[in-house]
Amino acid sequence: QLQIMESGGGLVQPGGSLRLSCQASGSSRDSNIIAWFRQAPGKERDGVSCINGDGTRVEYADSVKGRFTISRDNAKNTVYLQMNSLKPEDTGIYYCAGGPYFARSVWPNQALYDHWGQGTQVTVSS
Repeated sequence: QLQIMESGGGLVQPGGSLRLSCQASGSSRDSNIIAWFRQAPGKERDGVSCINGDGTRVEYADSVKGRFTISRDNAKNTVYLQMNSLKPEDTGIYYCAGGPYFARSVWPNQALYDHWGQGTQVTVSS
């Protein structure tokens, strides 16, 4: 089993930055891929970024490339999402999810993930 807890959300002005944290403790097998998803109001949940078990492979949604950076510190069982140059369209609930397989071509497929956190709210507004 993998227990996941997100933190770091909040209210930020456009152009600002936030760093989200995802603490994933328990099964290391189920954290071979850790991903961030977000759900904007009235929209479906979409993939934002993912990282493999040793942090050597990362993927990003086109909408966040060049602005967001994902990383992990396995000594702390934590995955980070550094979000810079935030836009109002980045607003939403951000979820962290873990699964056993890193699959580069299909990482946004939510069926890959067995474990989910409760989410943290990010609001980008002036």
